[in-house]
Amino acid sequence: MLRYHWIAFFAGFVIDLVLGDPEWIYHPVRMIGALISGLEKGMNKGNHKVFNGLIMVLIVIFLTAVCVFLLLIGAYSMHEVFGCFLEAILTWQALAMRNLRDEAYNVHLALKEKTLIDARQAVGRIVGRDTRELSEEGVIRAAVETVAENTSDGITAPMFALALFGPVGGYIYKAVNTMDSMVGYKNERYADFGKCAAKLDDILNFIPSRLTAIFMCFACLLCGTGYDMKNAWHIWKRDRRNHKSPNSAQTEAACAGALGIKLGGSNYYFGELVEKPTIGDERRPVERDDIIRSVRLMYKTSQVFLLFCLLIGCIEVGFLT
Repeated sequence: MLRYHWIAFFAGFVIDLVLGDPEWIYHPVRMIGALISGLEKGMNKGNHKVFNGLIMVLIVIFLTAVCVFLLLIGAYSMHEVFGCFLEAILTWQALAMRNLRDEAYNVHLALKEKTLIDARQAVGRIVGRDTRELSEEGVIRAAVETVAENTSDGITAPMFALALFGPVGGYIYKAVNTMDSMVGYKNERYADFGKCAAKLDDILNFIPSRLTAIFMCFACLLCGTGYDMKNAWHIWKRDRRNHKSPNSAQTEAACAGALGIKLGGSNYYFGELVEKPTIGDERRPVERDDIIRSVRLMYKTSQVFLLFCLLIGCIEVGFLT
């Protein structure tokens, strides 16, 4: 059974690498998002919003875990190969490597061949900040930052959960991460209601974000010229806490150091200016191709993380057999 898990894990990674997230497939995260949206509308009210938010978190995690568990049990009870196939599909849908690459490339293409307005709209699909007034430099920084941050949030953190706890663990992580992205804002509407989701997301990302940042530094060796491993390590150690989130600056710092650019700084979110420290040193001005460079670094980091997970699998299988 364990061997099938690791076969499915590797297969899911490869499928995501090749196919990404085709729009004709109704993504499981959209189902989780619809559940969160419905619960938020009914529960984000009254004088006990923190408690209501906790109840929402428990409901979403429970329903997600039960659905995935029952699907897997049903599939494996029919046949081990069918169960492995379904687990590979679930693993594929939990990862976002190809989709993140495609969205980042769309921003690069808009900057290169279209207008700044098109580029703002393209980057607005993958960031939470206001993009209407961003300069070209601001669009580039936003794209690089989201690629760096989502290397952990969208790829290696779910891989970590999938490797250790299978699709049930992977989708619990995805559910928590989706809740954080939908209600984990510190504004008037969500400050209380989304507090539990945001804190739990910080806890689940604590180890993966740091592992990913370390692997990102070493992945510079696989990326060719233009990537500075020594500076990536230096900036990561210096600026990894330059964010209100305990995790977001981890990979952003490693990426900024690897590319020799400055990231971070203040931005507008939902019409409000949010003060943020900068990350990295401005050894040179940012340029359009930094988006492509950040994607390459994301790919190599993900591949290194895959090898790390498979090594855990080999040890686990060997130990239990």
